[in-house]
Amino acid sequence: MIWYPYCQMKTAEPPIKISHAKGVHLYTETGNDLIDSISSWWCVIHGYNNSELNNAITQQVNNFSHVMLGGLTHDPVQKLSAKLSEWLPEDLDYCFFSDSGSVAVEVALKMALQFNTNRNSTRNKILALEHAYHGDTFKTMEVGDDNDYHFAFGKEKDNIIHIPTTVHALEKAFADFGEQLTCFIVEPLLQGAGGMRMYDVAFLKRARRLCDEYDVLFIFDEVATGFGRTGNRFVADLVQPDIIVLGKALTGGYIGHAVTVANKRVWDGFYDDEPTHALMHGPTFMGNALACCVALKSIELFERNNYLEKIKKISEILKRETENFADPRIKEIRIIGACLCIEVFDKSTLNGFKQFAYDNGVFSRPFLNCMYTMPPYIIDDEDLVKITDTMKAWFLR
Repeated sequence: MIWYPYCQMKTAEPPIKISHAKGVHLYTETGNDLIDSISSWWCVIHGYNNSELNNAITQQVNNFSHVMLGGLTHDPVQKLSAKLSEWLPEDLDYCFFSDSGSVAVEVALKMALQFNTNRNSTRNKILALEHAYHGDTFKTMEVGDDNDYHFAFGKEKDNIIHIPTTVHALEKAFADFGEQLTCFIVEPLLQGAGGMRMYDVAFLKRARRLCDEYDVLFIFDEVATGFGRTGNRFVADLVQPDIIVLGKALTGGYIGHAVTVANKRVWDGFYDDEPTHALMHGPTFMGNALACCVALKSIELFERNNYLEKIKKISEILKRETENFADPRIKEIRIIGACLCIEVFDKSTLNGFKQFAYDNGVFSRPFLNCMYTMPPYIIDDEDLVKITDTMKAWFLR
């Protein structure tokens, strides 16, 4: 028996069985053709069955699929680390690889906490955002702000401070707790699983200045936002964090892999003759050779095919197709980069939409009170309009 995610197994609808996929299309075992409107949880940016990504894995598998990074290394991980150091802004140069976004965020938090321990600091609080989602492992749940997770925590949450994305709340939090904070962690510009919430870059710019003023590490969880989703390669291109976390689209959705990249200040906090100052962490599959090869090719495709222009066009079409669209049940329509969210007042309004989309040739997975699309960047105009038409048709029935 497969235990599927985020559902009550006793009452869950049977999952849709996929036999093969190509481009932005999923083909079911029963012969249906579905446009994937959400990029398999936002990671399949190049679409499915891309020949160049396939070849990158095939070529490496004939050498070896994996060797541990404990005492060993290899060309793919060295090349990917060098490429990320070159690609990311300023001195975000120090790459720690892991096997999922959640684990990579755990690593970032562990870095921040131990960074302060290594310098004999007694700081013990973490600042995070309301409606935050940073993963499903224990520390990531702790810094998240999801009622589904709160049952797991008692007084541990006392050291986590959640604030809304307003400059007033930000300044008050630093005034009240700044000297006790180890780090401030955010999903920059776009809070995904918390409801596709979007906010202004001015908040991040002010946060950067306050983190500098109060000596607090600034962490960007760009697992979902990285590689173009907000219209920027990374939000870190606009405001530089001390630590950035990348996952999902890192490998183009081919293999689970992630990386936590620190700046020189954080690196120097561990680089010492004292053995206890080392970062004691090491996922078995960190730096997996297949994942690194496909990640390198994914980045090459992103650069060569000018994906930022593709994302700009997607954003323009999403705006055009939803302009002036309204319904009394719709609270707000919002767009950032290659992400569209239609938020409704009552989540029951979306009951049945997943099946409606399926019947119209679109795979969608609304959650909370949000109907949304985050399509692969290779999507053509016709398929993208079909997604938005399906979303609008739900309200026009």
